[in-house]
Amino acid sequence: MAEYTIRYAVEGSFEETVERVVDALAEDGFGVLCDIDVQQTLQDKLDVEFRKYRILGACNPPLAHDGMSAELELGALLPCNVIVYETDAGEVAVSAVDPAVMLSVVDNPALDPVADEVSDRLEAVLAGLPGATAVEATD
Repeated sequence: MAEYTIRYAVEGSFEETVERVVDALAEDGFGVLCDIDVQQTLQDKLDVEFRKYRILGACNPPLAHDGMSAELELGALLPCNVIVYETDAGEVAVSAVDPAVMLSVVDNPALDPVADEVSDRLEAVLAGLPGATAVEATD
């Protein structure tokens, strides 16, 4: 399985975790541009039940500006998605796209420092959540 996310199991309820993630992102200069309630959307559009699952589109404006200045079409890969979801065991997990992996599809070495900084900052945000424990990908 390709490693393309930074993942953590966390303590707290789903709703508390969403709020904590939004607050922690804001403290690190990331705004949440969109908040997609996947569970509700799938219920409304397909009349199917799905686990609690939110997609938060996070953006750090200065870093986005740096990236798009180096690669104009980078906006097609933005914002950086952070997801909060219930696991099969009923626990709460938080994952973020790994910007270094995502930007590896763009052949522009000028983006490497931006990708590294965003990766480091997202990792720190997730690691700082209550009870955060890194989760490795499984096959």
